[in-house]
Amino acid sequence: MAIFLITLGFFLVIVMAMAVGYIFQKKTLAGSCGGLANVGIDKSCNCDNPCEKRQERERVAALDLGDISVRNI
Repeated sequence: MAIFLITLGFFLVIVMAMAVGYIFQKKTLAGSCGGLANVGIDKSCNCDNPCEKRQERERVAALDLGDISVRNI
């Protein structure tokens, strides 16, 4: 049981150290292959009909830029 607790404590310390490093660097997580940009996908959501939340975010962003069209209303 002692070995289990030592191992668990070790892993918790490592995870906490990684979390602190992530918080202070403020970098996005990336894989070793470079992500979707290497396969020619510019964004992670390539759907033809995005969800309602994404449509609302795009509409608000367009209004902030002053780009008002029928599609955005």
